Amino acid sequence: MSNHDLPQRTVFRMMASAAFLALVSAPAYAQFQLKTEDASVRFGFLGQFWADWTQDATAASAGPQGYAQNFYLLRARLMFGGTIGDKITYFFQTDDPKLGLSPAGSTATKTLTTGNTTSPGFIIQDAWVQYRVSNQLQLAGGEMFVPNSRLGLLNPWTFYTVNLSSLATVANSALTESGLRDVGFQARGYFFHDHFQYRGGVFDGERDANGRNAPRPALYLQYDFFAPEKEYTYTSTALGKTKILAIDVGGDKQGSYRSETANLSNDTPVRGGDEIGFEFSYFHWDGRDKFTAIPDQNDYSLEGDYYFHKAKLQPFAKLEAQDFVAAANAAKDIHRWGTGVNYYIHGQNLKCTLQYTRALPQNGSPIRPSNEFTMQLQVFYY
Repeated sequence: MSNHDLPQRTVFRMMASAAFLALVSAPAYAQFQLKTEDASVRFGFLGQFWADWTQDATAASAGPQGYAQNFYLLRARLMFGGTIGDKITYFFQTDDPKLGLSPAGSTATKTLTTGNTTSPGFIIQDAWVQYRVSNQLQLAGGEMFVPNSRLGLLNPWTFYTVNLSSLATVANSALTESGLRDVGFQARGYFFHDHFQYRGGVFDGERDANGRNAPRPALYLQYDFFAPEKEYTYTSTALGKTKILAIDVGGDKQGSYRSETANLSNDTPVRGGDEIGFEFSYFHWDGRDKFTAIPDQNDYSLEGDYYFHKAKLQPFAKLEAQDFVAAANAAKDIHRWGTGVNYYIHGQNLKCTLQYTRALPQNGSPIRPSNEFTMQLQVFYY
């Protein structure tokens, strides 16, 4: 058995153990969970299987534009979470991301889809505990999503499109995040009948060699006009079950680095079970002299969908613009558009997605326009 097989075998052993414990400890109709008088734990998993064809986008001098072809697991996650008493909540999640992705495909995917490559390997994705002082003050510590943008706080199994916009992950590598997560402490709370919420925290960020540099504060504010959203992560598409209209602002900093974000999100049930929805996001990233790999830029993302509940089909479209401020970086500007469809075999528990994306470099860039075709099969339960 090779070393590469160890993480995979560990994943499947943990999944089998969790499922066995849940099934022997709960009635047939119950969720995968264990309960006592003072505590609870439930188990879940997420698998997103990809077939992806990404066209080479290098300069014309590199020759014909071939396609990198990959079949791989984008996400392979095991999760469990629960409560202790009535004030303590915890969550733990593992992942073996991009399992089976070739190096050539990894580079291409970084350009068009995910924004940050991750070497395959078994990792801890989330590990946090939260203590509820009151509805207005809940304190958490551990590894968690950094609260600086709504897109960065979305459930990956509820995306409109096949994956998160790369514009939300611009600072991921420089700040040594693990899939938009960082280690730190956070406070969050709810006001005005839970319609207004805040999340603020201090995180590790990028550490200098001596570890004496300033930490990374982040702040996120959101107002929900209809259904309050009080979960750890937010829903992108609610499949016609919840009316959501939210406006938010956020950002983070470390040293001279700054980010600011804003978002308007909507999911509106229509026609007795259909849904029309959209996400409009703005990002300003500026690494300054702290992270020179993050040039000053203003980025925009617009995604929209319509869900036909009787047909279980959800066509969607997206537009993205990454525009750099300095004239010297104008040739790095890139715009993207894409379209596709989700087919919900059993809601988010089992769905198929087809997506086409077109990347269009701007301002005389030597990089050529390129295409990406992606098929995804998602299996999820929690």
